[in-house]
Amino acid sequence: MCYALLKTLHLLGVVLLVGNVIVTLVWKLAADRNGDPRVVAFGQRLVTLTDWWFTAGGVVLIILGGYGAALVAGLDLLAVRWLFWGQVLFGLSGLLWVGILIPAQIRQARQARAFATTGAIPTGYWRDARRWTWWGILAIVPLLGALWLMISKPT
Repeated sequence: MCYALLKTLHLLGVVLLVGNVIVTLVWKLAADRNGDPRVVAFGQRLVTLTDWWFTAGGVVLIILGGYGAALVAGLDLLAVRWLFWGQVLFGLSGLLWVGILIPAQIRQARQARAFATTGAIPTGYWRDARRWTWWGILAIVPLLGALWLMISKPT
């Protein structure tokens, strides 16, 4: 029962994380493409909000559920190749988020608060938006790789 619960929490975390980062990318691109400063600012505000709730919440569930399930099952996190490489890919994605995406997102959120009232979107916002988009796509790739490893469990 404990293993099943931990694995369920782990999978729920995966659904929240992967689902949110992909869907957020799509609707942020749509908001930015609209070009209306109020719509862009609203979209950016939702990116921040959903990342705190769903992305961060998903990461917590993935870590607690995954490591908990591995511990209960007696799996060696370094010797089992698919677990080891899944962790490496998850960590790589995390490094991209912490090092590039979150700082760009913070700058965009600050700018969006200002242009929501002034109506003028600065060029710095668009530069960060492009950077966030491309690095965000790159950060999704290792997550999908880790997901594939967890499902297929290659030997």
